[in-house]
Amino acid sequence: GGGGGGAAEEEPKEEKTLFDLKLKSFDAKSKIKVIKEVRTITGLGLKEAKELVEGAPKVVKKDIKKEEAEELMEKIKAVGGECEVE
Repeated sequence: GGGGGGAAEEEPKEEKTLFDLKLKSFDAKSKIKVIKEVRTITGLGLKEAKELVEGAPKVVKKDIKKEEAEELMEKIKAVGGECEVE
């Protein structure tokens, strides 16, 4: 038996539910504030957070819900960072 059942096995295209928050850039004058915000979001140590911010563009937080990503993006924007949700 078997064969021929290809169409039935096709999975519906899943809507993306988890997103990554990416720091694209930041205002040099706001760097310390951005680092502090990134630390708050990620729970990283000062050195790691500083390296992440200085290494922008970098993903700050992975696999988060869209609402959380947008909320965190606003927080980073408020302190002078430029983010995107992908």
